[in-house]
Amino acid sequence: MTKGFFNAAVIGGGYAGMAAAARLAELDIPVTVFESARQLGGRARGVGYENTQLDNGQHLLLGCYHQTLALIEQVGGNVTEDFLHLPLQLELHGHFSLKVPRLPAPFHLLFALLFAHGLSFAERLSAARFMQAMKNNNFKIIKDISVRSLLSEHKQSPALIQKLWEPLCIAALNTPLRIASGQVLLNVLRDALNQTRSDSDMLLPRINFTALFPARAEKYIKRRGGHVLTSCGVEQLLPHEHGFEIITKRGSLFFSHVICATPPVITAKLLRPYPALAPVVAQIDALQHQPIYTVYLQYPASVRLPHPMLGLHQRYSQWLFDKGQIAGQDGLIAAVISAEGLHQELSQDELAQRVIAELKDEFGFSEAPRWYKVIAEKRATFACTPDLNRPAQQTPRANLLLAGDYTKGDYPATLEGAVQSGIHCAEIIEQDAISNSH
Repeated sequence: MTKGFFNAAVIGGGYAGMAAAARLAELDIPVTVFESARQLGGRARGVGYENTQLDNGQHLLLGCYHQTLALIEQVGGNVTEDFLHLPLQLELHGHFSLKVPRLPAPFHLLFALLFAHGLSFAERLSAARFMQAMKNNNFKIIKDISVRSLLSEHKQSPALIQKLWEPLCIAALNTPLRIASGQVLLNVLRDALNQTRSDSDMLLPRINFTALFPARAEKYIKRRGGHVLTSCGVEQLLPHEHGFEIITKRGSLFFSHVICATPPVITAKLLRPYPALAPVVAQIDALQHQPIYTVYLQYPASVRLPHPMLGLHQRYSQWLFDKGQIAGQDGLIAAVISAEGLHQELSQDELAQRVIAELKDEFGFSEAPRWYKVIAEKRATFACTPDLNRPAQQTPRANLLLAGDYTKGDYPATLEGAVQSGIHCAEIIEQDAISNSH
């Protein structure tokens, strides 16, 4: 059998699904993407409001997201132009400041920790010693424990945790540090802070997340003979002897391989009818989830933050993005609130008013915003807890694969984790094609 006998269905047009489909298209394996929504992107997509282009949530890429950045370039993007590149900096307005200088790794981090503002010298030295200890252990711990327990073992002070490690943990894992995986946080610190200096760079997209990759990937896939079907959800997945039948409202199609790249709850629903897949469904059902709220506020064009991105200390708003400085959308501020918390008890209007009051208090914004929009992704990511048994990309059914940031991997729920899973699924199919060609 040659590659020509293989045809793959990708269910889900988010970053994982489109990464898988783009890789399959590159390999000349026929591929069809099924997306239930009218727009590609999944949980990282562009949305419109008040004649303004927004995203359903603010996502930050890091320089160490090599596969995501390479794929954006492959499908026609330009990483230099598509992002505002900033050296790693953590700014908690009026309370803490850490800036990584343009020095070779790991000296850039050591310098940043030792000269950070808002901590005592003993605390800065303690943070540097913690990172050195982790490096000496190759960023591995014998038993996965919570981030809070890991930091406690290494005698990190409450102020150091509040101002440095907790914001990093929430930003990276979207999981409170009392239940967040210490090992997964170390995986992120290893790749972002211990390789090359540019790996720690923060990349803030200048365009919306659908335009950044999925829309370009759609064109790339179509140019190579593939198909991308939007507003075409999969209602049923029927296994046959040599593949699967995909059933949609438009009809049914047969495929040799299927990559299920839908959110975990949808994936479990598709797989639940089949006893052989019960262990996978049980793993998915066991996942817990964490929310992300994004509050967009359109102020007059003259309103600016001191930095394109900065944090607030002990406020509802955790991270603020000045879309004027990032994307030329003057006066547009995005406030991001990650993981579970007291903000969930507020109505969307109440939450927006709290954020408006915080911005007035912190920065003296006297004028009220012309409009605001709260976007709540209540199941934005899986809760990245210690020793989490995440499902593998390969299921018990050889030609059925799973892609998504929740599947097995080193990373938490990030775009890089999603892209890595999609590429891995495509390469499994490639190996099947090579094996069957002999």
